[in-house]
Amino acid sequence: MLKQQLQLKLSQKLSPQQIQLMKLIQLSTLDLEQRIQSEIGENPALEKGKEIEVDSIPSDEYGDSQQDQNINTEDINIDSYLSDDEIPSYRVSANNQSNDEDEKMIPFSGRVSFHEYLGSQLQSLILDDFERPIAEFLIGSIDNSGYLRRTEEDLIDDLAFTQNIVVNESQLKSVLSKIQSLDPPGVGARSLQECLSIQLSRKERDRPLISLSKNIIDNAFNEFSRKHYKKLQDRFNINEEELRSVFDEIAKLNPKPGGALSEGSQNNHIVPDFLLSIDNGKLKVTLNKRNIPDLRISNSYKEMLSGYAVAPEKNKSMQEAVLFIKQKLDAAKWFIDAIEQRYQTLFLTISAIVEYQSNYFLTGDEQNLKPMILKDIADKIEMDISTVSRVANSKYIDTPYGVKLLKSFFSEGMKKDDGEDVSTIEIKKILKDLVAHENKKKPVTDQVISILLKEKGYNVARRTVAKYREQMDIPVARLRKSI
Repeated sequence: MLKQQLQLKLSQKLSPQQIQLMKLIQLSTLDLEQRIQSEIGENPALEKGKEIEVDSIPSDEYGDSQQDQNINTEDINIDSYLSDDEIPSYRVSANNQSNDEDEKMIPFSGRVSFHEYLGSQLQSLILDDFERPIAEFLIGSIDNSGYLRRTEEDLIDDLAFTQNIVVNESQLKSVLSKIQSLDPPGVGARSLQECLSIQLSRKERDRPLISLSKNIIDNAFNEFSRKHYKKLQDRFNINEEELRSVFDEIAKLNPKPGGALSEGSQNNHIVPDFLLSIDNGKLKVTLNKRNIPDLRISNSYKEMLSGYAVAPEKNKSMQEAVLFIKQKLDAAKWFIDAIEQRYQTLFLTISAIVEYQSNYFLTGDEQNLKPMILKDIADKIEMDISTVSRVANSKYIDTPYGVKLLKSFFSEGMKKDDGEDVSTIEIKKILKDLVAHENKKKPVTDQVISILLKEKGYNVARRTVAKYREQMDIPVARLRKSI
């Protein structure tokens, strides 16, 4: 028996050009520059420059799927590739880009990485042929904060399987102790306690304060980290003033000995994607196109097609060549169009954000930030939420108040007692101010903060206060307590 069934399916497929556009949108300005350089290297039909204007390339269906040996190029309109009658859209100047006179190269400092710095110090250590590869392995296992967070068992196993080096626990500790003598002090520690202890050991041990501080770190770290002042005073028979001096001395130590070097070595130079200025009380936003070259289609490829057009005989080899040229020209045209569409999408998005948060951008006061979600901007510019998300997650704007991540302007909202919509950013700022001005000997608890916020008209529960506090990396009241 035959059975007929009607089924309705809804699906959406993106073209390769749309996929390419989505990938370009989520790139930062610095990544876009690298992507353009890569595309220029891969496609000889794409060149830097802006003095040559070429017409747009028709979207004939001669792509990679054209594998037939009998190549027919009679329907390829060569004249359309050679025409200069019209100026394409991607060459039309727009008022949404930074001025050409502002173009400048962004310098990057060539710094030695954290691990290279450690490796260079191995020459100063007395190591035999057996210890040296172990030391190099241990340095490679240290994270960017300067810690060796792997267990001794894991290190021994990896040395055996990857380096073919059989080492016991005592030998490993011996080499590790030499690594821990390197600069910066505290490097190679396996915990915060060991890191602080190593740094104190490098100080003048004859000073009573240093000796006491190290004794507390080595033998009462749990009480120290939990700030149990009374227990510490009773255990070490010291008064409040002496304990305060100990905490002040330990506060001078570096909990992340590799932090400064590793961060500097990454060269994470933030290049703002947008530039915001205030001119006579009016906001002006532009795209930052510094160091990003203008693109054009290669004139030499046009000349190749021109030669084919006037050739008296068109053999199979020439037909294959012209098909290859067309594929490269199409790819170049698609890439240039995608770059232009990227600029337009970014400009529409940032213009909508600046308009929506105009009160903040005019004053710089975070309390003027309005509740704003991705859907608000997506509806405003009539684009998909995912597109706005791609723009907001990776783009920065240079404002008179510093370089800001676009994502930081998005926040949920809540209503005050008077019905006014306020951003969670505003609530977080008030919470931060309350903690900053609290009595450090009696820090305010989350419950007290909740009560204080309610007095100001913000109906925030204690659990919500705890969530916001954790998001801002503010410790609990007990850990904020000072002597």
